[in-house]
Amino acid sequence: MKSRATHWTTPADIKALLRRRWQRGEILASSLTQDPLFPLRFSIKGPSSAQISADFGAARDWIAEWGNQKVIPIEWRAFSHRLFGDNQMPSAAIISDAESAVKILGTRREWETHQEMIAQCRDSFPELLDWLAKRTITALELAPDWQAILAVLAWVRDHPRSGLFLRQMDAPGVHTKLVEKYRGVISELLERVLPADAIDASARGTFGFARRYGFRDKPERIRIRFLDPACALAPERLGLDLTLDSAAFAVLDPPVERVFITENEVNFLAFPNCPRSLVIFGSGYGWSALAAASWLHQRAIHYWGDIDTHGFAILDQLRSCLPHVRSMLMTREVLLHHRDFWTTEPNPVRHELPRLTAVEKSTLDELKANSGVAAPRLEQEKLPFSILQKELRQVLDELC
Repeated sequence: MKSRATHWTTPADIKALLRRRWQRGEILASSLTQDPLFPLRFSIKGPSSAQISADFGAARDWIAEWGNQKVIPIEWRAFSHRLFGDNQMPSAAIISDAESAVKILGTRREWETHQEMIAQCRDSFPELLDWLAKRTITALELAPDWQAILAVLAWVRDHPRSGLFLRQMDAPGVHTKLVEKYRGVISELLERVLPADAIDASARGTFGFARRYGFRDKPERIRIRFLDPACALAPERLGLDLTLDSAAFAVLDPPVERVFITENEVNFLAFPNCPRSLVIFGSGYGWSALAAASWLHQRAIHYWGDIDTHGFAILDQLRSCLPHVRSMLMTREVLLHHRDFWTTEPNPVRHELPRLTAVEKSTLDELKANSGVAAPRLEQEKLPFSILQKELRQVLDELC
């Protein structure tokens, strides 16, 4: 019986088709879109006359299943059969409107929640109705905090370019953690709510959120360590390891000739003493604070990062503001000589890195050549400390 009835449409099949419409957001969006979704008509495939004759019991049970369910509205057609006689068979499921769909799926609470969100936007932010139509499922996930999110939008709209920290935003139900949690969505919504002159288009991405929407940004902090006490600023009082905001760093202009940048804090702390030099604890992607320090353009700069695609991507980005940066300990020879220390890079960079030298590109090519096996990476802290000391001696010899 099961094999013959396999392709006969069941109520569960219709619910599954309707569920897909729900998951794509079409049913929730139906009250907002101009193109009518309803009525929805789903054809019901049933047994042929030959199948009824071959398996009368299965066909009878299939028709009874449709007749006994009371949730899905059905269109019936008349048929005659020598075993059944004159009878009716379901031919189509007709879902007349969203209310019927919601009843069938058991999603009334979600439907009513979305309708409440629509009503709130119609009153205060009609420009968000198209977003609610396109991002219905995302909107439902936001429902518990939707009023607070709207409060954020209202405050920013009413206080354009406030120049305040996010913490100072005094909106009902709003706190900094909420803004951080929903920053991506809030950004999408603010793009629809705010006029163009209230948005700083030059600020982008996660780190540009505050400045883009007129808030005061946290000052960037830069950590440096003088490798030559003779060049330090009042070492007896301030020590050699200092953290400065970007403004102070920009005007620092220390009496050094060389600057090293490393991404690993232990390497930063253990970096050997070096005449007329300092080391910066790198910040990964994002070098705007360094770019503003004009004195760096008159210093030799050496970047030491992991030998992986992200290490080279960071180097490439650093060169966009400091083109004269040289890499150190990021060669093909170092990579291959320390194969035992390779680990796996989970999400390697795929885009082009146009600012790499030929030597650096050859190392990157070696990484890509092995990426089919393990996407290898050699983290800088895996290298023996003697390798760093040897490299520094070569750097000093070249500069003498």
